[in-house]
Amino acid sequence: MPDPMTRRPGRTSRTPVPGWSALACACALSLALSAVADEGADARMKALAERAVALGLEEEPIAGYVLGLPLKDHAHWSPRAPEDIARIDAAEDAMLAELETIDRDALGTAALKLDHALLTERLESQKGLRVCRPELWDVNHMGGWPVMLARYARFQPVATAVEREQALERWSALPAFVDQEIANLRQGLDLGYSAPRSVVERVIGQVDGLATASVADSPLSGPAGRSDDSEFRTAFEAVIRDRVNPALARYRDFLRDEYMAEARTELGVSANPDGEACYDASLRGYTTLDRGAREVHELGAKAVAANMAEIAGMGEKLYGTDDFAEILERVREAPDNGFSSEAELIDYSREVVARSREASRKLFLALPEQEMKVEPFPDFMRGSGASAHYEAAADPTQPAYYRIDSEGWASETRGSAEITAVHEGFPGHHMQLAFAFTQDKTPLAQLSFNSAYAEGWGRYAERLAEEAGIYSNDYAKIQRRAWPARGMVADTGLHVLGWSREKTVEYLKETGRFGPDETEALADRMAMLPGQLTAYDSGALEIVALREQAEAALGDRFDLRLFHEEVLRHGNVPMQVLRANVEAWIAGTQQVADGKTSAAP
Repeated sequence: MPDPMTRRPGRTSRTPVPGWSALACACALSLALSAVADEGADARMKALAERAVALGLEEEPIAGYVLGLPLKDHAHWSPRAPEDIARIDAAEDAMLAELETIDRDALGTAALKLDHALLTERLESQKGLRVCRPELWDVNHMGGWPVMLARYARFQPVATAVEREQALERWSALPAFVDQEIANLRQGLDLGYSAPRSVVERVIGQVDGLATASVADSPLSGPAGRSDDSEFRTAFEAVIRDRVNPALARYRDFLRDEYMAEARTELGVSANPDGEACYDASLRGYTTLDRGAREVHELGAKAVAANMAEIAGMGEKLYGTDDFAEILERVREAPDNGFSSEAELIDYSREVVARSREASRKLFLALPEQEMKVEPFPDFMRGSGASAHYEAAADPTQPAYYRIDSEGWASETRGSAEITAVHEGFPGHHMQLAFAFTQDKTPLAQLSFNSAYAEGWGRYAERLAEEAGIYSNDYAKIQRRAWPARGMVADTGLHVLGWSREKTVEYLKETGRFGPDETEALADRMAMLPGQLTAYDSGALEIVALREQAEAALGDRFDLRLFHEEVLRHGNVPMQVLRANVEAWIAGTQQVADGKTSAAP
């Protein structure tokens, strides 16, 4: 999965935006505009997009570093005080009201039309997600602020005297940020909101790892190590030792001694006030699709049944049995499908990344040159239940990272390691995101994100890797089919349909994909990212359907590399926009082949 940059899920609307086909046609084929552009509307749209980007970067400065968007300064954390949240909500409402007065069809360029659509999605989604009150229960081992501190330390600029001064200002202010977080969580408890107790335990471990690390070993000391200014190095290390670490210890103690006892034991977000409404908003935000929880659950169950039928056929050929559980047990227990050490798992994953990069050349017109390194988690995250993930870097001269939870090597399989490596690397997230950074997009398009597109591509890449012959044996082919779509079933079951933790864990264990500890961690992950796990296969099913539609329409004229180019070149877009883009590309390809128009640039 891509590393989460925000704690709010998605940037999407509740209702479809009209005119998607016309928008995609303009984006994909550069057709002549049907109306004269309104220059006033163009200027207003540009100004509104700039305001939205500035507000988004104020909310989550880390997004600026990851996405290569310029920040006003480098001295602040995300604003988390109630008055700041109210101010941001009011600013978003004002922007949405103004946006509704701009006629999208009057805009003069495809980029502005796309910005209008993306901003409508973003603002309506943010408004809908307010029902969740995420600031009141943000204790999150997946993408909570303690995890993100290491990312801030990695990107904090210190090249100039001004930047070094801002670095000291930001990190000196962390105690005030921590105090605000504690106040928010106390208010949440008073109002009936909390994170699950099992998640709180995981976060305590992460925070303790940061708080007790020596300054020399702390991942938060990175800015000092990157500077030649000895005075700054001394001052920054003192801030970490005397201000940051004590503040983190105070937060750890609050969670352990006060919050834990009052945290909910139920995993489902329905245990919080307005929990089912929160799940609906989150599901829509992550998937960008108009599907309710029960529809998603049923669609996932059908996909799981189809996958199990394929596994039964494979098991009959390989092992002489069609029993699902027996097949997966044979796979997991195969002597040549395990690892003898953590180092072996890491080395093997690096080899798979290198191999899959070469094999992916036939799948795309060109591969990004940016390096992706495979590295284990930093010490403070080890054993905390965080998932393997991809960390992007907008600067192509800097490496991206596939962070692997290698501490679970004893229960990992080679097949599963291959699947994860292609999901995070080639032809998965690194191909997707490193390629996107090379495309010309507006700042708002760079900032826009939804999980269905990102994780849908990652899941599609797992299938693509099999087509490209990347998997070295049948273990990965079987395990690849055992897990997909179960997130659609388990996530909705946990949050809406009343599944217990025990029922959820047992359902996940049936896949044979994860060991006991990983399965428990996966349940806690679902608890803190309600709806997100449905996005993988919701998005993948859409991409597969679009490919099948293109293959049927174009026949011999279908070029897989050009299809992938069309899916990826616009960046992270909602599923409706993706469908409109691909359908416009299909129509344009047919017209070019028929000699009715020229090829799109």
